[in-house]
Amino acid sequence: MADFPKVESSGSINQQRLGEGEHGLSLGGQAAYPFHTFDGSIPNPPALALEIHDRPPTDWPEALNEIYSEVYADPANWARKCVELGADALVLTLTSIDPNGDDASAESAVETVKAVAAAIDRPLIVWGVDNEPKDGEVLRAVAEAIDGRRLVLGPVVEGNYKQVGAGAIGFKHMVAANSPIDINLAKQLSILLGNLGVHEEDILIDPTTGGLGYGLEYSYSVMERARIAALVQGDEKLQFPMLNMVGKEVWKSKEAKVSADQQPTWGDARARGISIECITGVSLLLAGSDLLVLRHPESLKRLRAYIAQMVQ
Repeated sequence: MADFPKVESSGSINQQRLGEGEHGLSLGGQAAYPFHTFDGSIPNPPALALEIHDRPPTDWPEALNEIYSEVYADPANWARKCVELGADALVLTLTSIDPNGDDASAESAVETVKAVAAAIDRPLIVWGVDNEPKDGEVLRAVAEAIDGRRLVLGPVVEGNYKQVGAGAIGFKHMVAANSPIDINLAKQLSILLGNLGVHEEDILIDPTTGGLGYGLEYSYSVMERARIAALVQGDEKLQFPMLNMVGKEVWKSKEAKVSADQQPTWGDARARGISIECITGVSLLLAGSDLLVLRHPESLKRLRAYIAQMVQ
């Protein structure tokens, strides 16, 4: 058999540690393209998280409701269930703080985060509602109140990075730097956070995720370019693990939500949604994702099996 040339990278992805103790999670550290174990070291395989909310979701399809509806009203119990389902980490989305919805206070959000953090021993990512001022206020308050737990706070954007970043620095948390599917904007936000004083080991990149049929190819392209810049060109401002909010994008799509009664030719809605989540997840893993945030436990199970096959 012919010997194939080995592609050696001049750079590597920073290794980050989420959470603490036995169930802490290591991401990054790789010195090769995704799953290219024949080219270089990949010490930490990609991880899989499940997403929960601080109020019962009103727009989730039956495929998800049938699994989680009994715990919707109690985020702490919901978090425990996701741990039982095999999640490596949890993402708590603070839906209630949306100014266009309940507009809950930062104090209320802090109490929910405290309850969820106390209920699980897995890394916890606290997510806002893409409203820069409200997210900045609430995530800063969460950072101060949950001292010593090493949360990941996001999405951190150019409009609130100083507020949230300062909280992360002062109370030893991490940040998920969100940019709108643009490699230059991703790099710029990393530079801003670094200039603020956020340590390299405390930054994850959230490149913004497009689901299958809804911008996946754009996300893939930006992530692939970022990983090439990090590994081949040694760009230190892009050498961070990447996180993708897969479930959020997939399960809001018409193709994942419409019932078989409404579209008989589309097949079973549950199988369809899971397939879309898995296809999106695999594509993003191949582009360089280090942490996929999912919603359906069957997707988690299938993607974990895929990762195991690819890294053996």
